[in-house]
Amino acid sequence: ESTMAALRRKFGEDYQVVNTNRATTFSAPVKKKRQRFVDKNGRCNVQHGNLGGETSRYLSDLFTTLVDLKWRWNLLIFILTYTIAWLVMASMWWIIAYIRGDLNHGHDSSYTPCVANVYNFPSAFLFFIETEATIGYGYRYITEKCPEGIILFLFQSLLGSIVDAFLIGCMFIKMSQPKKRAETLMFSQDAVISQRDGKLCLMFRVGNLRNSHMVSAQIRCKLIKSRQTPEGEFLPLDQCELDVGFGTGADQLFLVSPLTICHEINPKSPFFDLSQRSLMNEQFEIVVILEGIVETTGMTCQARTSYTEDEVLWGHRFLPVMSLEEGFFRVDYSQFHSTFEVPTPPYSVKEYEEKNSLPSPLSTPTPALTESHGARRDRVFSVDCINTSEERGRQGGTGGRLPSKLQRMSSSGKEDLQRKVLLLSSQHSEKACSTGDLPLKLQRLSSSQGPEAENRLQLKSLKVGFEPMTQSTGDLYQHSLQPTLSPAPVPMHSPLLSAGGRPEDNLPPKLRKMNADR
Repeated sequence: ESTMAALRRKFGEDYQVVNTNRATTFSAPVKKKRQRFVDKNGRCNVQHGNLGGETSRYLSDLFTTLVDLKWRWNLLIFILTYTIAWLVMASMWWIIAYIRGDLNHGHDSSYTPCVANVYNFPSAFLFFIETEATIGYGYRYITEKCPEGIILFLFQSLLGSIVDAFLIGCMFIKMSQPKKRAETLMFSQDAVISQRDGKLCLMFRVGNLRNSHMVSAQIRCKLIKSRQTPEGEFLPLDQCELDVGFGTGADQLFLVSPLTICHEINPKSPFFDLSQRSLMNEQFEIVVILEGIVETTGMTCQARTSYTEDEVLWGHRFLPVMSLEEGFFRVDYSQFHSTFEVPTPPYSVKEYEEKNSLPSPLSTPTPALTESHGARRDRVFSVDCINTSEERGRQGGTGGRLPSKLQRMSSSGKEDLQRKVLLLSSQHSEKACSTGDLPLKLQRLSSSQGPEAENRLQLKSLKVGFEPMTQSTGDLYQHSLQPTLSPAPVPMHSPLLSAGGRPEDNLPPKLRKMNADR
């Protein structure tokens, strides 16, 4: 038995001796209840040991030490202090009477003692009690022929006032402590996790049993959980703050009726990856601290409680306790701790956000829609359209090449080409194209496809001639490469028709010369 006791002290209470006899059946060890950091009543399960020389610090703050003691120790100290003080002072009065010889002349009427009618220790003790309690029966009194008695009387009065102030003040503070006020502040037995306003929240309930209010009531929550840092440091009982509305002011309570305190589980919450399954394997403790000023006494009161992982109910909600009566609201505290199940997702907020953040296939716009959208945009003439026209001309094959004269002009320098194109575009007869490149292409196509294609291209050139001057070369080039060219109605006031010739005759002289050279 002593060996087993030593093993249990070394390895813990869960240590058991395994019997190798196969015929013996064993029952599974009962899971030991985990030690709480803070009890449900708010008492902290922490003891300080091996203080060494630091014990003297308690004596330096003796008043607080006496107030923190339990009531039985306070009463014992109170009684012993007064009893010892009375005995010591009574002994000092007896010693003065003994030294002066008053004890031998107690009943001699012709003798004047230091204290009248003190002739033994009980009479000296009664004299001290009558003086200290200011009873003053008048039978025992100090005479004027005892200077040492007068000095002792002054010392007795000062010492008695100090002892009274210290002990009575200590008892008054002890009795008026607001700890008992916390007994009328209630917390729900369990905390719940469910959805509120579409968000997963950790909730618990608080209530005030008294009609007197808690002024400036504020609530805080701490998560107590051991963890290990990435550097390998183990932090036992690490404390982490739980947000219960500090930024929005929801932590400031108007506690006249039971309130449900809510902690939203978001990416900043330590419960971000907590799910219904992982809750069964977690080990943590939530410490709730409610502080406020007692309205009747003006003293600060603090109430505490805690919730372990087995006291957190997933998928539950508190029953309502408020009801409207005739002329007032009624609170039913019989349903204060009651909960009921509600549909709640079993996965964590982290899993939910990862599921929603998966990329979904997006429809890309088709080339036809893109081209149609681009065709509706306003076209603004600029010199930069020359570059686009040249690139499209190189990619378009034989039908999209520039004339050799323009190619030589382009090779001589971009600036020179742009300056010449601007000069050509200033003339009114260049409405068909900003550079004059399109009519040459139309002529080449007409020469290669026959008389029928030439007639179609001439009609197309008439249509192009009346498009706005803001049309760029690239847009006109796309019109010229369409497979089917539908004839467009020609206005009667067209300058090309009024000229009575071919479209080539309306070109500037410089372009006609370039065409003749080609």
